[in-house]
Amino acid sequence: MELKTVKLDILEGGNLILGQAHFIKTIEDLYEAMVNSVPTMKFGLAFCESSGPCLIRYEGNDDELKDLAKKNAFALGCGHSFIIYLKGAYPINVLDKIRGVPEVCSIYAATANPIEVVIAETEQGRGVLGVIDGLKSRGIEDKEETKKRREFLRGIGYKL
Repeated sequence: MELKTVKLDILEGGNLILGQAHFIKTIEDLYEAMVNSVPTMKFGLAFCESSGPCLIRYEGNDDELKDLAKKNAFALGCGHSFIIYLKGAYPINVLDKIRGVPEVCSIYAATANPIEVVIAETEQGRGVLGVIDGLKSRGIEDKEETKKRREFLRGIGYKL
């Protein structure tokens, strides 16, 4: 077994969601979950098929985001993993719908941060062991940082 990391591309002004599912119809069901969550958002998604022809299956409503999802899913190459790139919405707007897709087994990350995926590779294939989402903590929030956090959440409309 060999351990590796794969850096996923980050989209300027967007987010990504990385997860694992288990069936070829995942790609179409994830597409439906996305458009039923925030119909105006732009997204691209890709799914790493892990049997039969073992292809990267993809869908979406934005060519740039579909290309980004295909490229990064292929670089990852982990069976049954999926990547969704989105703009015009936050992961918080779609995660409940994604978790509700019957084929979805787990969500590894939902982020706009730099992300590395830790994978194991064997003779059989590749699997996700975990993710490194963002940077190492530098300290503990003080009163000024608490105030900034609260102002930020209210500024983007997530708190009153």
